[in-house]
Amino acid sequence: MKDPKRILFISQEIYPYIAEETPTRLLNRQLPEYFQGHGFETRTFMPKFGEINERRNQLHEVIRLSGMNLIIEDADHPLLIKVASIQSARIQIYFIDNDDLFHRRKGVMDENGVEYADNDDRVIFYARGVIETVKKLRWTPDVIVCSGWMSALVPLYLKRAFNDEPFFANTKIVLSLDDNEYKQPFTTKFADKLRINGISNTDVRSIAGFPVGYEELMRLAVDFSDAIVYATPKVNQRIMNYAETKGKPILPYVETEDLTAACKRQWEFYHQLLSEGKEENA
Repeated sequence: MKDPKRILFISQEIYPYIAEETPTRLLNRQLPEYFQGHGFETRTFMPKFGEINERRNQLHEVIRLSGMNLIIEDADHPLLIKVASIQSARIQIYFIDNDDLFHRRKGVMDENGVEYADNDDRVIFYARGVIETVKKLRWTPDVIVCSGWMSALVPLYLKRAFNDEPFFANTKIVLSLDDNEYKQPFTTKFADKLRINGISNTDVRSIAGFPVGYEELMRLAVDFSDAIVYATPKVNQRIMNYAETKGKPILPYVETEDLTAACKRQWEFYHQLLSEGKEENA
């Protein structure tokens, strides 16, 4: 019997941990359950925003995975990993946490609706934190699905900083685009902040030296992804136009679908993506 394929979901927001039932949060909740029930082994990550009630959601720290420090612009940020279970679905959610970047603050904006000035640091920490945790788990995914702009650096890091490691060598990276955009551009130092060994000036040339808005960040994510999914009916048209010039597999949004049908189409799409990968390697 063949081992099941493995799929890693790196999400920004998942219902019920973020309470409002938006289409993206509900889809991010449903996908792992659907895939696990249809032949895949899954892992799911999201940021541990301060609004997530640890007691009510029964989060607990995974000591063996915590303890690493991630350096961003000469500052050390301890990485904490927490986990919770959605019992009805028999799936676990891993949470990336840090006292300063996540634990003490809600979502991506404060109680007045102002986006946090260090969201750029949080994007970097989240992407690197997920990758380092998956390596510690010794769990090599066949497909990685990046949902939400907080996961947008994962394709760059995997294709450049970790490209010489066999751990992710055959992993397909899928970028799931939705309608959740940030408004306040990241600083002109963002390209310098995100660099680690393996990432060259050429890799970040498109965002170097000027403020990085949502469109610039997501175009960078498109560049280093293997396939694109349009997850909501309203996806930024300029990013869609850019993605469609790249010749990569794209799964469009279908207006009439319910959640189960949307999950099924993604399941079929990833199977096809993996089949094409086998043909290329044959």
